[in-house]
Amino acid sequence: MIKIFLLLILFFNFSCSKEVSKNTEIKEKSIELQVMETYNEGLRELEAGDVLFAAKKFNEVEIMFPQSEWAPKSTLMAAYAYYSQDYYYDTIEELKIFLRKYPKHKDIDYAHYLMALAYYEQIVDEKKDLNSIVLSKNKFEFIINTFPETDYALDSKFKLDLINDILASKEMYLGRYYFEKRKWIPAINRFRKVVDEFNRTIYIEEALHRLVEVYYTLGLVDEAEKYANLLGYNYQSSEWYKKSYSVFNELYAKNLKKNKRKKEGLIKRKFKSLFE
Repeated sequence: MIKIFLLLILFFNFSCSKEVSKNTEIKEKSIELQVMETYNEGLRELEAGDVLFAAKKFNEVEIMFPQSEWAPKSTLMAAYAYYSQDYYYDTIEELKIFLRKYPKHKDIDYAHYLMALAYYEQIVDEKKDLNSIVLSKNKFEFIINTFPETDYALDSKFKLDLINDILASKEMYLGRYYFEKRKWIPAINRFRKVVDEFNRTIYIEEALHRLVEVYYTLGLVDEAEKYANLLGYNYQSSEWYKKSYSVFNELYAKNLKKNKRKKEGLIKRKFKSLFE
């Protein structure tokens, strides 16, 4: 009788454990199904153009099942949803969460690239706040150095060239301003920064010419000649080189014009004397 009682207890416990296991399995499948449904709903809303609601559904996925493979994917999709409609601040915040939570994820390079683009798209012009320019520049440089073999690195190099053009443009704008105000030292510093740090931009030729102008104006002919030679060696066919060349011939041109006036005056006087 005791043996039968023990067998009944064992059978009951086994049946209960199977039931618990079955219920757990059903529950897990139910959560995964909910996750997939919510994720797909986010995709549908994104395609429909309601990016705010789409981002909300993607965020729900991450909350529902944070340990699943859908969680990091959903965070990235939320970031992309915000980016697609120019919500750059929200894009960056989502990506910060992704980078903090999933630093080893296979799409980490894309996350850095999307963040760089979010900073880049906020650039207005060279005369205004430089914060977005600096942040995007740093992020693109990070991508080039960390993920050099990716397409993201290739596009980052192109974007970096454009950013450097913007930064050089700002330096040239300030340099010209100081030159017009006859503030020679600040002008030199701005033009030299372009020569030293942005020598691959479209402004390098003008920067060299401006240095020729400033130094020549100050009477530092040797320094002016140094930059004129550098300009001539690298960009001899440039219009800026021609302008620099004319700077050194300015005195000659003035003397030539003065002598011409004297000669013309002499001829007129001689001509006039013939009729006296």
